[in-house]
Amino acid sequence: MEDRFVFEITEENEDERIDKCLSMLIDSLSRSFIQKMIRNDQVFVNENTVKANYKVKAGDSVCFELPKAVEPDILPEDIPLNILYEDKDVIVVNKPKGMVVHPAAGHYSGTLVNALMFHCGQDLSGINGVMRPGIVHRIDMNTTGSVIACKNDAAHNLIAGYLKEHSIKRVYHAICYGVVKEDEGVIDAPIGRHPTDRKKMAINYKNGKNAVTHYKVLKRFEKYTYIQCVLETGRTHQIRVHMASIGHPLLGDDVYSNRKCEFNLTGQTLHAKILGFNRPSDGEYIETDAPLPEYFEKLLNILK
Repeated sequence: MEDRFVFEITEENEDERIDKCLSMLIDSLSRSFIQKMIRNDQVFVNENTVKANYKVKAGDSVCFELPKAVEPDILPEDIPLNILYEDKDVIVVNKPKGMVVHPAAGHYSGTLVNALMFHCGQDLSGINGVMRPGIVHRIDMNTTGSVIACKNDAAHNLIAGYLKEHSIKRVYHAICYGVVKEDEGVIDAPIGRHPTDRKKMAINYKNGKNAVTHYKVLKRFEKYTYIQCVLETGRTHQIRVHMASIGHPLLGDDVYSNRKCEFNLTGQTLHAKILGFNRPSDGEYIETDAPLPEYFEKLLNILK
């Protein structure tokens, strides 16, 4: 995350409280964190400090610097990895359910990063700092499947570029509530922070970012549908939000669905199955296929 922010308020955000406006514009910062910076006189509007209830005006110049974070020591841990592909530049692993990708508050051990640090030693890119060495993208704790990490900064920049231009192939398998009528379809709806619950994402036409998901029915059951989703973009919780938006939230999703789950599941039934990319060293196309986890296979057999 960058340390210094300078930008101009547009008419689109005029008359919003500055704390709400900044939290919508900058996904990585919570409203409470912004309010704390404002109380500490760390946010400037037109070179003056303001109160949290200040309503921004079009043309306002906003400037602030993030306070230096004190980061804990992240230690290597001997955690077994299911490696799908590895070379001198990248490693692709099949992440199990329940594993957090990188350390964060409440999860400073047992993460994929801890395992990668043990396996790769010093050979991880440093672009994302000590908390996220090697990590260029992530999947949710209860989503299983393919995650790529980079061993040096050159490879990191290249893979990050592929992700930005949407040239990495990402195919997910999921089970959703209800019987999807269409054999396939496209959900094209912007995703941003939920307007009232910052822990959730939502379809947000005002402040959301472009998001496109292609879905295809693999198998229909009496009350559920087994689907494949191909990501054209990679927004936070994209498949979960998009499928919920068309009335088919993912089975087991306790954030974007209030339906009762009749199975003993931990979180959403979502698996990052196929990951395809051009190898940094020579541009050769590499494609990995992560087998469905055991719980997913058992669930499909039950539904059959």
